[in-house]
Amino acid sequence: MLQSLPLVLVPGLICTARLYGPQIAALWPFGQVAVADHRRDADMAAIAARILKNAPPRFALAGLSMGGYIAFAMLRQAPERVARLALLDTSARPDTPEQTAGRHTQIAMAQSGRYGEIPGLSIPRYLNAKHQRDERLTTIVRQMIAETGPEAFVRQLQAIMSRPDSRPLLASIRCPTLVVVGDADVATPPELNKEIADGIPGAKLMVIRDSGHLTSIEQPEAVNAALAAWLGA
Repeated sequence: MLQSLPLVLVPGLICTARLYGPQIAALWPFGQVAVADHRRDADMAAIAARILKNAPPRFALAGLSMGGYIAFAMLRQAPERVARLALLDTSARPDTPEQTAGRHTQIAMAQSGRYGEIPGLSIPRYLNAKHQRDERLTTIVRQMIAETGPEAFVRQLQAIMSRPDSRPLLASIRCPTLVVVGDADVATPPELNKEIADGIPGAKLMVIRDSGHLTSIEQPEAVNAALAAWLGA
């Protein structure tokens, strides 16, 4: 095993440390594991700066969905500090007009007392159809949404909507990179993740079978094995 390397995990939109519950114990032997707090700022660069301020001097970085957007922002600010990079179920592209319109709708819902409706919108989009009646998984999603709260949810949406196009950044990434995506991810489909892997020199793409957007909890054993190999390579 290589020298111990701290690992920073960045959750996705309306996700908390529960998103990485299966990974924390499995990856601890490789080094200290920390889950970043991405709830406090409404700008991607500010979120990245806050995480970097609290992160070790050099570390492995993994982000899922919004966590991937944040990882790109961290690489813009301090690429020399990221020793390894894992991007799960994410996209390097900016929002489309349709996506932005949908986020504005969700902001209005959260600000008008309808935050309780967000799980009903999120579960069909985030979980594989096979898992949408899985009580364990749907409970995790509902718990994370409740823990995030409407105010932080709005800030996260504002940050996502204003994020830049990260495709021009890809060719400059030089650290060992793993890209993971669920084969049934409808939020950030496999082709968007393949685009990332194709753009980063030497990046490895892994498609996880029978998984939607939340691969880390839908297929934890496969994700754990992929991340362990990435950390130990």
